[in-house]
Amino acid sequence: MADTPYSSGPSTLMDVARQAGVSPSTVSRILNGTAKVSEDKRLAVLAAIDKMKFAPNQMAQGLKKGRSMTIGIVVQDISSPFFDETLRGVDDGLKGTGYASVIVSGHWNAEEEADRIRLLLARKVDGIILLSGRMSDQTVLGFSSQRPIVSTGRALQTRNALGFKLDNESGAYMAVHHLIELGHRRIAFISGPANNIDAAERLAGYTRALNEAHIELDNDLIVEGNYHEASGMLAMNRLFDTHQQFTAVFAANDLSAYGARLALYRKGIRVPDDISLVGFDDLPGSSYTTPPLTTIRQPLYDIGRIATQALLRIINGEEARGEVPPLELIVRETTRRVR
Repeated sequence: MADTPYSSGPSTLMDVARQAGVSPSTVSRILNGTAKVSEDKRLAVLAAIDKMKFAPNQMAQGLKKGRSMTIGIVVQDISSPFFDETLRGVDDGLKGTGYASVIVSGHWNAEEEADRIRLLLARKVDGIILLSGRMSDQTVLGFSSQRPIVSTGRALQTRNALGFKLDNESGAYMAVHHLIELGHRRIAFISGPANNIDAAERLAGYTRALNEAHIELDNDLIVEGNYHEASGMLAMNRLFDTHQQFTAVFAANDLSAYGARLALYRKGIRVPDDISLVGFDDLPGSSYTTPPLTTIRQPLYDIGRIATQALLRIINGEEARGEVPPLELIVRETTRRVR
């Protein structure tokens, strides 16, 4: 069949059908994987698609299947670099799938998270990724009866819901054990919020490491923060104000460690010469602090990408699965052996 002249615009399904010498419905069924045609005809269609650089309208295909081709993402703090890195993984997980994302924030409030999910459901998203949060597992499972949900920070495994939970307790244990191996015995801890599950698990890891080393727990060395830079600075100042003696600090996340580092700098205390410092997360900026921060690496990017791939499998009626890499101690230049 002779080539047909085309406009400079994008090729259409009709153009492919003419090029391959088949009906438009045959092209459509081949694209959808439902056509029973001869191998020669199938190869002719694929050759026409390749020659004309035809890209099927995935939104239109989704609508035919009753899909919106959008997924909802609930984060807790849009301004946080913690969620930035996870969202980068989500974005890469969606590349080439035809799906777009709608991002909303729950602000660490269970009722607000639930309201945001209802909003996403009203917008007919095909599935939801819930990045951490305060909602109960039962509430999440209730929403999953309406749309598939993949959540981080919780252990879930049902037909329509999957959770990815990292071992915060083990990560905190690794951080404190590293300091103990360097000879530190007076280790201060800047914790996360008291009502946060991750924070409670990191406190448990801190306590376990001390117990195993037969170091008595001193509650005066534990100061509550809220996972933000300012709280790390204020917590460090409270330790100074109460005249605590310590040679190392474990901050429950990197942002708190940044604030603690500033407080130490303003006091003229050198890191790590005078006090060692460890964070938790391994945010991108932690490689560029002065000095670079020793921390526990959470696979934030991988969590976002794997959660997205798992959600798309559930949407397509496939088995939900996915495994994220374990936490890892990253030793840089803010820790050293006690003099």
